[in-house]
Amino acid sequence: GPETMSVKACGIWFVIAMIALSGAEPLTEQKWMDRSLPPDQRAHLLLEQMTLFEKVSMVHGKTPHNYVGEVAEISRLGIPSLHLQDGPQGVGDSVTKVTAWPSALSVVASWDRGHIFAFGEAMSVEQRKKGTNVLLGPMVNILRQPFDGRSFESYGEDPYLSSQLVAQSIRGIQTQSMIANVKHFIDNTQEYDRMTVSANVDDRTQHEIYYPAFEAAVNAGVLSVMCAYNKVNDTYSCNNDHTLNVGLKQEMGFKGFVVSDWGATHSTYSSVMNGLDMEMPGSTFFGMPLISDVQEGIIPQSRLDDMVFRILYAMFSANIFDTQQTGNLNANARSPEHDELAIRLGQDSVVLLKNSNNLLPISKTAKIAIIGDDAHDAPISHGKGSGYVIEPFVITPLDAIRDISEKNGGTVSYANSTEIKKAVKIASESDIAIVFVGVTSGEGHDRTTLSLGEVSNNLIKQISIAQTKTIVVIHNPGPVLMPWKKTIQSILVAWLPGQGDGAAIAPIIFGDVNPGGKLPTTFPVSDTQIPTNTEIQYPGIKKETEYSEKLLVGYRWYDAKHIEPLFPFGHGLSYTTFEYTNIELMGDITQGMMVVLATIKNTGSVFGSEVAQLYLGYPPSAGEPPKVLRGFEKVHLNPSESATISFSIYSRDISIWENGWKVVNGKFNLFIGSSSRDLRLNTTFTY
Repeated sequence: GPETMSVKACGIWFVIAMIALSGAEPLTEQKWMDRSLPPDQRAHLLLEQMTLFEKVSMVHGKTPHNYVGEVAEISRLGIPSLHLQDGPQGVGDSVTKVTAWPSALSVVASWDRGHIFAFGEAMSVEQRKKGTNVLLGPMVNILRQPFDGRSFESYGEDPYLSSQLVAQSIRGIQTQSMIANVKHFIDNTQEYDRMTVSANVDDRTQHEIYYPAFEAAVNAGVLSVMCAYNKVNDTYSCNNDHTLNVGLKQEMGFKGFVVSDWGATHSTYSSVMNGLDMEMPGSTFFGMPLISDVQEGIIPQSRLDDMVFRILYAMFSANIFDTQQTGNLNANARSPEHDELAIRLGQDSVVLLKNSNNLLPISKTAKIAIIGDDAHDAPISHGKGSGYVIEPFVITPLDAIRDISEKNGGTVSYANSTEIKKAVKIASESDIAIVFVGVTSGEGHDRTTLSLGEVSNNLIKQISIAQTKTIVVIHNPGPVLMPWKKTIQSILVAWLPGQGDGAAIAPIIFGDVNPGGKLPTTFPVSDTQIPTNTEIQYPGIKKETEYSEKLLVGYRWYDAKHIEPLFPFGHGLSYTTFEYTNIELMGDITQGMMVVLATIKNTGSVFGSEVAQLYLGYPPSAGEPPKVLRGFEKVHLNPSESATISFSIYSRDISIWENGWKVVNGKFNLFIGSSSRDLRLNTTFTY
């Protein structure tokens, strides 16, 4: 297989490299180490001194390696090695002594730009302690279909939401002399057949739905991009001139390097010429074959120089040359501050989906029945695959709830998912029952259903018959089905909260924390009530998937088809209520920008947060969905307190892609509300 090949190639390559290096002179003056020079100038100065072999050694992985990917150091020139490590929820790849954070989608559900920045920065701090200098995340493939095994790593179904948040993630990660790596470019929206499937996407859909989060990452200064396993319009992503050279490097102006997903390089000449800069994890195509192609003039020296320049530019920009590369994989990267932050991020991601008769929050003195494996025996707190992080501990929901309850004179009893008789008995004898159910997913496999499974659904049904005051708490990697929704008074979605699990949910159940999360993805009523409900759309026929829903991804489809989902995009209730008033426009969009103002007041009796969402409706001629998210602001208000919120709308926000961004002429609708289906204010403007 390719593994053994690359090891052999590496052996030969090492001998050749040693011979080559011996002919290179050690340098006395290293001008590129002058920190006062800009990164691109430093990269050029260094590149001028490099031999062919040194250059090639920088564009592929070295074996063996301790990190999931490594690029060899070049000590003659003072070039440090690159250490690439997963992932989007913390330090992965079987490393211990790290924080197991909530999943990325969990943090996204907070709709909180500051939280995402803190999340990125904290993960980066731990990676630095482990000696990493390329963090393999964030993962911003749009959640086109909810079965996606990697949904928990994603930033949801909306390009605007994911763009706004990924920019903060990149900035947070790159505060720590770290290269962030935004992935997987592009259209990697399913795990099923991911190595071979072709995502067939038209240019407008690509630019309006799938490119924006990557473009936002580029604009935020991301220094590396990972190309995907799948094909795009029948050409492999890591070998794709139209997406890599045209889309990413020319249109978006990306200056960093493109690295292949592990094993996603398929050739030497065409991968190099079509925009791939680094092969991972070995040197099958970018080792010896690249040396001979350059020597024989098949691949121009200038393109190899461009590949190396991009890598050096990223390293200088991230201060990797100027910072001691001291960390190691055995170091303890944990801290009490990070344990606390993990809990807070988990708390603020919880979404209150339903709360009839204000059943939540519950009294601390209540007699509570806690039911389900997910509450204690087998808590569901993380996703699987390269995004998995080994948890140092998990605070179970049962332990956290019991802790608060017992301090306040309440009582808590527990039954697991198989103890149905006991569960029904304790539920009927208690004031309130809380059923914990969940499902997880992982890289390499899509979920085959959005159902929580027969055992969980039956458990909920039995308990709700025994106890009318039943609360359901769900742990989930993405959308799930709730056939029992009508019979349950209160439903909380807690996503995959990592190590803090119970400590994130318990304070919400008792009302010490008011839930403020919103859905970053639509929850459908059934497995088939989704935009991609034909086989050719997903999972594809003969390894071809047609993105025939075009712009109608997520809520856009439900709106366009007038379909009522289980719970809409942007939905999330609170223990208080909010009143929206005074929509006002300032500035002139024909001059490039305008501001939309509104007032939000907390009209309830407790402190809480609200995410006000701005949706735009284009003139009919634009051929756009009924409305698209174009702004969101999170406010935190005491009872009777009000705040003025402002959204900025730019020319790009009212444009469509037609071989370039074109502003649409006509009358636009603006809506402001608490979810995509709970719109409180509206106005219009004309361009």
